[in-house]
Amino acid sequence: MGEGINMTNVETKYDRFSHIYDAMEVFIEAIAFKKWRKDAFSPLHGKILDVGVGTGKNLPYYAKDAEITGIDISHGMLEHAQKRAKEMDNVKLMHMDAGHLEFDDDTFDYVVTSFVLCTIPDPVAALFEMRRVCKPSGKLVMLEHVRSKNRLIAFFEDLLNPIPRVLVGTNINRDTVGNVKKAGFVDVTDTNIGLWDVFKRITTSNAETPNCSKTV
Repeated sequence: MGEGINMTNVETKYDRFSHIYDAMEVFIEAIAFKKWRKDAFSPLHGKILDVGVGTGKNLPYYAKDAEITGIDISHGMLEHAQKRAKEMDNVKLMHMDAGHLEFDDDTFDYVVTSFVLCTIPDPVAALFEMRRVCKPSGKLVMLEHVRSKNRLIAFFEDLLNPIPRVLVGTNINRDTVGNVKKAGFVDVTDTNIGLWDVFKRITTSNAETPNCSKTV
């Protein structure tokens, strides 16, 4: 599975603190995440897969005419997401492993993640699955935190990484942009949105065209 974490451990840990998850992020959600979610996800329409939907923090920002499917490995997190989705007729929530998506090929117009690739034991395998279920004309839209290219920041990310990894199965020093490219997505654009280059908005195409990338 990769990196010494299996999905059973991840599920158990997120089930355990699902009832305090929103409180843990209340400050950063208010000052940054809320705006980033709105900017990234409100323009999307069509069939959208939200991988690692968690407690459903993205749900209020999707267009009302979009068809949203949210999956998560944690039953506890999904219970909170269900509360957010109670009045939303366009949302379907499912218990599912991101590495084994139970959807047909070419199903979704957009595949979305928000701070999820840091927890998946084999992120490249999960990204291959995301690409498989994304239509050839579709796009991947991500909000993620990554290993900085600044040597000092990267040093501290590497130094501190064992703490969140053991506690909640989260890695703060992954090369998520590189993993997206390894999975075969093309037209990869990563935009720095916070803490220098640690927080990024990543968008891609799923078209069968020569690979290219650019950084903003």
